[in-house]
Amino acid sequence: MPLSSGAYTGTGQYFVRFRVGTPAQPFLLVADTGSDLTWIKCHRAAASSKNASSLPATASPRRTFRPDKSRTWAPIPCSSATCKESLPFSLAACATPANPCAYDYRYKDGSAARGTVGIDSATIALAGRAARKAKLRGVVLGGTPAYNGQSFLASDGVLSLGYSNISFSSHAASRFGGRFSYCLVDHLAPRNATSYLTFGPNPAFSTTAPPTPGTASCKPAPPPADDAPGARQTPLVLDHRTHPFYAVTIRGVSVAGELLKIPRAVWDVEQGGGAILDSGTSLTVLAKPAYRAVVAALSKRLAGLPRVTMDPFDYCYNWTSPSGSDVALPLPMLAVHFAGSARLEPPAKSYVIDAAPGVKCIGLQEGPWPGLSVVGNILQQEHLWEYDLSNRRLRFKRSRCTH
Repeated sequence: MPLSSGAYTGTGQYFVRFRVGTPAQPFLLVADTGSDLTWIKCHRAAASSKNASSLPATASPRRTFRPDKSRTWAPIPCSSATCKESLPFSLAACATPANPCAYDYRYKDGSAARGTVGIDSATIALAGRAARKAKLRGVVLGGTPAYNGQSFLASDGVLSLGYSNISFSSHAASRFGGRFSYCLVDHLAPRNATSYLTFGPNPAFSTTAPPTPGTASCKPAPPPADDAPGARQTPLVLDHRTHPFYAVTIRGVSVAGELLKIPRAVWDVEQGGGAILDSGTSLTVLAKPAYRAVVAALSKRLAGLPRVTMDPFDYCYNWTSPSGSDVALPLPMLAVHFAGSARLEPPAKSYVIDAAPGVKCIGLQEGPWPGLSVVGNILQQEHLWEYDLSNRRLRFKRSRCTH
């Protein structure tokens, strides 16, 4: 499934091309590992529920899902056990048993989506060079006529890649080897620079011979590859306290090879901390004690540059020399140390980022403490990530990501 940066729209999201319904209808959705509901914009009439219209009406989107045009669409009744027990975001109101299940999905940034939910089929491409496709039936899908939030203006909805029994990623991975992977191109890359969201074992993490083209995703997963060249892995923490996010155990953060003094509690869910990966969040958010330690170490090495003010960053610098060219200043290496001796060593542009012509900023934000830290998509860029749900492992390696 083609995946690209949304920078050309002015958003910090990554978009994936998604085809749903029979015949298939094409859409561009936000790839979000922090969501467990896949939803697509639709006209209010298609939602057919008074509960779906509580948010202000939004302008007609470019593409809308037409359930009436799909032979495989089936609404979920509001009286069903699925609506009442499996969808934590469903609304309690149920005028008649046959009414469709209505939902109110709220995001941490204050954005929201309302509509009705049903079941349909999605079409996904199989791994390999042959142009083969597979039909994935039973996909839980929301039709959203009412939504708010800047991040939804440039897309047609959200593809749920979170850990949940109703998310698209869990449903697809259960059929294709228990794994899914993605590679995020540079967040400032042009729209024609694409990578892929794939389901099934990724050949890049296997030391065995690659599977037959076009059939890789349909075969059982081979044993986990611990020794694939350049690959690193750490336990994937699937904890109800961080649901539907994927949590990881961070042991520490170092700058220029020096391990920073950050309280262990910051990385411990039991003590009010912890860390998650989120492809739907742009900037990495560090709980206050970690943020203060990291930015102090980075800003110390940037002290010779003139400071400038630019929201939403705390530390921005004029990177233009008197001659008009960019300042030639070597940046210290930032490393995130995970459990299992795995280290994420992102390129410098992932944590001292281009914010405007001639201006660079420390691309981190301060989060509350106690609270979770979030590894955002900019820090994840130019790495291939594999979520092995069956074995609860997260694998990653450096990659240019472009195809």
